[in-house]
Amino acid sequence: MSPSLLLVEDDSLLRLDLERHFCQRGFCVTACANGDQGLVAVHQNDFDLVLLDIMLPGLDGLSLLDSLRNARTTPVMLMSALGAEQDRITGFTRGADDYLPKPFSLAELDARIDALLRRVALDRQRATPASCAALAFDDEVQDVSSHGRTAGLTASEYRLLATLNAHAGEALSKSFLYQSVLHRAYTRLDRGLDVHVCNVRRKLAAIGAAHVQIQAVRGQGYILVDAERH
Repeated sequence: MSPSLLLVEDDSLLRLDLERHFCQRGFCVTACANGDQGLVAVHQNDFDLVLLDIMLPGLDGLSLLDSLRNARTTPVMLMSALGAEQDRITGFTRGADDYLPKPFSLAELDARIDALLRRVALDRQRATPASCAALAFDDEVQDVSSHGRTAGLTASEYRLLATLNAHAGEALSKSFLYQSVLHRAYTRLDRGLDVHVCNVRRKLAAIGAAHVQIQAVRGQGYILVDAERH
């Protein structure tokens, strides 16, 4: 299956060159000329990779990155003529996976993108999702059980576990989980989600299901893993 790439670049010549290049490599490319078009694209499609210019007309690249990170953990590589260290740090702080200063060669771009896609594939392979056989989910009572023992989850704890299980093999961002589970926006000082994660881990261990683990993924969020299947 061809990897899907979202390319957001306002320089028309560079955009066409990159689109042609990646199409020749077998990628399925969606090309956008500005941040507003890119924002529509990320909400309508699930991409394998986003190649994003920072300096864009209208919605800038970092703001588009913020919007993407509120819902998805799609790997993002930033491109920019802004090569200063602080600009790179800002990009990584906002959730970018890599940063490529302009001008760059296609060979370096290919090498970085291939490395990024390999890393994502390896992370997904390592993070084997928890199976339904490990836990029985009961939506009516909003609780889970293992070998006949119920965990005694609260409604929020059940939503957290069910949401992670529904996105098996995918690291979900804290912003997404706050909206989906706690029904409020995420702020860096808010520890509510972390408390729920600790409670769920403790309750799963109490019913002999400690192998079903909510694991933190650095810079991304949380993922549900069945350690016994590794």
